[in-house]
Amino acid sequence: MTTPFPFTAVVGQDDLRLALLLNAVSPAVGGVLVRGEKGTAKSTAVRALSALLPEVDVVPGCRFSCDPAEPDPACPDGPHEAGPAGARPSRMVELPVGASEDRLVGALDIERALAEGVKAFEPGLLADAHRGILYVDEVNLLHDHLVDLLLDAAAMGASYVEREGVSVRHASKFLLVGTMNPEEGELRPQLLDRFGLTVEVAASREPDQRVEVVRRRLAHDDDPSGFAARWADEEATVRQRIVAARELLASVRLGDGALRQIAATCAAFEVDGMRADIVMARTATALAAWAGRTEVLAEDVRQAALLALPHRRRRNPFDAPGLDEDKLDQTLEEYSGDDDPDPGPDGPGGGGGGAPEPDSGPQGEDAGARPEEGEGGQPQPSGAGSGEQSAVRAAEPFRTKVLSVPGIGEGAAGRRSRARTEHGRTTGARRPRGALTKLHLAATVQAAAPHQRARGRSGPGLVVRRDDLRQAAREGREGNLVLFVVDASGSMAARQRMSAVKGAVLSLLLDAYQRRDKVGLVTFRGAAAEVALPPTSSVDAAAARLESLPTGGRTPLAAGLLKAHDVLRVERLRDPARRALVVVVTDGRATGGPEPVALAGRAARLFAAEGVASVVVDCESGPVRLGLAGQLAGELGGTAVTLDELRADSIAGLVKDVQRRAA
Repeated sequence: MTTPFPFTAVVGQDDLRLALLLNAVSPAVGGVLVRGEKGTAKSTAVRALSALLPEVDVVPGCRFSCDPAEPDPACPDGPHEAGPAGARPSRMVELPVGASEDRLVGALDIERALAEGVKAFEPGLLADAHRGILYVDEVNLLHDHLVDLLLDAAAMGASYVEREGVSVRHASKFLLVGTMNPEEGELRPQLLDRFGLTVEVAASREPDQRVEVVRRRLAHDDDPSGFAARWADEEATVRQRIVAARELLASVRLGDGALRQIAATCAAFEVDGMRADIVMARTATALAAWAGRTEVLAEDVRQAALLALPHRRRRNPFDAPGLDEDKLDQTLEEYSGDDDPDPGPDGPGGGGGGAPEPDSGPQGEDAGARPEEGEGGQPQPSGAGSGEQSAVRAAEPFRTKVLSVPGIGEGAAGRRSRARTEHGRTTGARRPRGALTKLHLAATVQAAAPHQRARGRSGPGLVVRRDDLRQAAREGREGNLVLFVVDASGSMAARQRMSAVKGAVLSLLLDAYQRRDKVGLVTFRGAAAEVALPPTSSVDAAAARLESLPTGGRTPLAAGLLKAHDVLRVERLRDPARRALVVVVTDGRATGGPEPVALAGRAARLFAAEGVASVVVDCESGPVRLGLAGQLAGELGGTAVTLDELRADSIAGLVKDVQRRAA
């Protein structure tokens, strides 16, 4: 077994370590979501935490780790008789991104349940994680229905498995830790709110600290056991401190003054619901216990706000998480109470058990911040010449109707187009391919019934064999790849028009976020086209690239279409089940390269030949219109809509037109 990297040897990342330790002291805080770029010790710190947690007493032989002092009366392995307790280390269970629902919650033996009437249950990861840590790396890439099951179990402290009238319930209380890279897509706000705390991590820009990170990593890789031994005393100190803080937790007083500050802070930052108030109260209490105090101070409330509120302030995926600390301090000062004693020498978060001091270097820029207007070049008069215009801010986004891909797909679960999925309404039955996950009871009984006499049935039970089992065929919704191909040439450079174009694309990006799509952005201007953003689940990254997009130069329409075709070809190899919707935003002019109009037509016909769903947003303006975008839509095999018509009602008609053409 590989020796884990010691928790106290992690360099910097003080907020991350503090958030993990607070959850170790009080699991009621609700877990922690760690957001940050790759290579910032997210996984290392989480895996190291499990070695600091005290051992747990368990009922010997219980697959669900029941506490001998308070065994679960509904435990599937119960009832448990009084006897000697066993002890084992706290577990850290990892949930893979590609895990199935059965692997997470457990699986019933449907064949035995039908034939023998017994609850033959194979525990899943939620049972393994009971009284330990459940770690989900890249939680933002986990399927929505798995995240829902996971967070429901974390909130209720129990897991429920129900299949065709057979139910199993078992205790499942764990410390939930998720990590994610925001560049790969965001979690829905509803799911963000279910994590108690959130921490933003970034690599230090301080050379001395980076040197120390490398030095310790190399030392651990060369001699894991020896490196761990050098940090054994610090690890033991933190382990003892966790135990002491747990024992002190029940004695911590959360006074009325601190409660008023918590309520006023949540109200001032306009967070939704009451979960934030509750999490802040629990976090502030845990901070006091961690510091060895029995009174919650204003400093505890402030630190709790910094950990519990940033991810709850997002209103859409284009908002960066964060908190205005000046506003926070002003609110705490305004509602400061008189019942707070003077803080002791060991303040909140103080003492890291031998861990390094907080990083005093730069913490990196806010990856979600939008660039200021004026990036991308100096403003010049717009036109079709070689001049270049600075980036124009997008107009306010508006609500759109669904743009869906015709037909029925089999892509990743989402909310856009029709698809055959594991979840949704039942449309029929089929023989299972691999493990049975969704039983179609009527079809199974119908398949087994004719063979009962031949199988020697003598009692009331139904004799069921593997060949009789039928899987429910279900229809739901899938997420698609929405690839935007945006004309950024001089003919599009009029500031008001480009603002409207960006506003329309931003609206469709917001819709793509809500429907769990991947998005990509190809732009063309001057002499060539470029992939401004490869296909990704991070729509906020697409919005940032769109916002900073400059315009100017000639119109290489064919180059843009060919580049988009190449992006689709590569993405088809990576994710063959995900269908694409191409949205071309242009006035239809083609002025770049030899025979630009003919070449653009040939490029467009490649999409039509492959049956790629497409929409052309016609941005042509002026009293005389050439209708070039409409011609392009005909070559693509799609449909065209003017920029003025790109509103909810018009898009609804557009979807019907796309579906009629595909029929």
